[in-house]
Amino acid sequence: MTVLAIDIGGTKFAAATVEPTGAITAKLEMPVGPDPTATLKDIVARIVVPGLISEEGLTGVGIGSAGPLDAVRGTVSPVNISVWRDFPLVKTVAQLLPGVPVHLAGDGQLMALGEWWRGRFSAGALLGIVVSTGIGGGLVFEGQPHLGPTGNAGHIGHIRAGEGWEPCRCGAVGCVETIASGPSMVRWALANGWQQAVEPTFWAGRPVDAKALAADAKRGVAVAVEAFDRAAGALATAILTTAALFDVDNVVVGGGVAAAGTTLLTPLRRAVADQAGLGFLRRLKVEPTSLGRDAGLLGAAALALGRE
Repeated sequence: MTVLAIDIGGTKFAAATVEPTGAITAKLEMPVGPDPTATLKDIVARIVVPGLISEEGLTGVGIGSAGPLDAVRGTVSPVNISVWRDFPLVKTVAQLLPGVPVHLAGDGQLMALGEWWRGRFSAGALLGIVVSTGIGGGLVFEGQPHLGPTGNAGHIGHIRAGEGWEPCRCGAVGCVETIASGPSMVRWALANGWQQAVEPTFWAGRPVDAKALAADAKRGVAVAVEAFDRAAGALATAILTTAALFDVDNVVVGGGVAAAGTTLLTPLRRAVADQAGLGFLRRLKVEPTSLGRDAGLLGAAALALGRE
């Protein structure tokens, strides 16, 4: 009853084999190369090998991808993977694993579902947010993810958060993603005098500047602190807009930028408290994911196992 979980991100792909208990038996991460399709095929080939798992023992595949996507057609057009437009993701994976059912949902949706299934939240209405190279989101109501007719529910990063900001890659202006994604925060900080007092860290040879920005914010560098405050304000607007519409109990925050911990969470909680008006919104709890980088993979596994 082993399933394959795949998490499609803007800078890295991850894959894992997962048991019905939620136990991860193998996991791989790979940076996205110049050809994302080749990276996808490579990571599947590396994890589905004799001795690790056979195709005959694989009962399903769950994929979480940045959007937008078309769950009916099985295609994706991630804003943060420019060469994939109407890319047949489900068909491509199905061809690699003939006869194995393949299921697709948004990365934010599956982060929330993973947290519901194996994390700390298992009651009420949950909003999950992925803060990384983009901003994704997902809603789970009493264990059931709200995916929407085309699978695009939860695009919280494309809620308008204000006026006068840079155009978003989606074609709109003023999206939360233009303020609160890692690259957007770094661009704003550099334009406002950030000197990167802490050297950027590297993963697979790539500079991860948002980590350096978080480190400077933790040290109290003013422009870095302000970058996180701006991001928190935009995220709070999106959170409260969504919570007002859907009567959300809890918000769980994950993703690469959220790995900054209290550097993001403290101003985010403060901004939510400052902006909340209605009583049920003032009771909203904002917490980090308890599953770390595995949340999306476990959500993809839950999708493949039919636990949605």
